[in-house]
Amino acid sequence: MNRWEGMEAFVAVAQAGHFSRAAEQLGVSTSHISRQIARLEESLQTRLFYRSTRQVSLTESGQAFLLHCRQLQDGYDEAIRVVQDLATTPKGLLRMTCAVAYGERFIVPLVNEFMARHPGLQVEMDLSNRPEDILHEGLDMAIRLGRVPDSRLVATRLAPRRMYLCAAPEYLDRHGAPHSLSELTRHNCLIGTSDVWHFQAGGREVAVRPHGNWRCNSGSAVLDAALRGFGLCHLPDYYVLDPIRDGRLRALLPGHQPQDTAVWAMVPQQRHLSPKVRLLIDHLKSGLAALPVYAAMQA
Repeated sequence: MNRWEGMEAFVAVAQAGHFSRAAEQLGVSTSHISRQIARLEESLQTRLFYRSTRQVSLTESGQAFLLHCRQLQDGYDEAIRVVQDLATTPKGLLRMTCAVAYGERFIVPLVNEFMARHPGLQVEMDLSNRPEDILHEGLDMAIRLGRVPDSRLVATRLAPRRMYLCAAPEYLDRHGAPHSLSELTRHNCLIGTSDVWHFQAGGREVAVRPHGNWRCNSGSAVLDAALRGFGLCHLPDYYVLDPIRDGRLRALLPGHQPQDTAVWAMVPQQRHLSPKVRLLIDHLKSGLAALPVYAAMQA
């Protein structure tokens, strides 16, 4: 007999004062209730009820046992309420990671909005350009940019992400504009976090290894160097769309623009997403879509 077996039957009989009424309440037979109480008493090596033809009453041991059983039932009911509450309301700790620049500009403000709506939530966010292993680190979510990286994770697309090859008019006036991918080797390329630039040519992806006299692992720094006319840059839309629109940069080789990548929410594979993760993903998706940079891309 396991440690919980018979407890529900015992409490029902104690409250009803009768085996048959307890059986009716639990939707089982009277004989089933009798067998459970008998096994419980045998397991405890004590009598819990005084039995008569009309009713049953608790022994001293039964009264003491009932007190503790009710406490256990109350704890169980509270545990169920906590789980059900967590199933509908974002609560508890949520640990996530995102790249520094994108996180500071887009993700952190949206997460802060989400926390303001759900004060029971606690967030720990690691802004890092090092791609952390969220399974090993025990993270709930990672925001990734580009292509879906890890097949062990479930990816939800949050927003588009397009790469643009650009240069300032001052640079192009001095050096001319490239008319093919092969001409990129003749230009000074401003290199950021990636040593390879990806393009499309003839329906397939082409990788180009850029060369130049300037390198920095910050997209904002690359953009500043490009605006100063130092060379060509290859940056995501959210860095360059405004400078392209106001003429400070010119988009180059539009026919070779690579296929859209995206901004992804990556979570461990699991059958049910917790409300805090599921609702935050929905909030990030709608929040990013409403930002001017992404609204312009959809126009």
